[in-house]
Amino acid sequence: MMIQVAYFKYTKKKYGEGRRVFLMSPLHHHYQKLGYHESKIAVRFWIVTIMCIVFAIATLKMR
Repeated sequence: MMIQVAYFKYTKKKYGEGRRVFLMSPLHHHYQKLGYHESKIAVRFWIVTIMCIVFAIATLKMR
C-alpha cells in the first residue's frame, strides 16, 4: 500500500525509526491483529461494498 510505504519513509526520516499506519498487510489482517474475528471483518467489508454500490447507482441515476 502506498500509504504504508510513504508514512514509513516519512517517519524513518523524521524520527530515525519507521512507524506503520497498519499493523499488517493486506488490510483484513490488520483488523485480525486488532482482535476482530475474521467473519466480522468479512461482513463489514460486504456492508461497505454494498453501500458503495448503492452510492454508485444513485449517482448514475442523477444524470
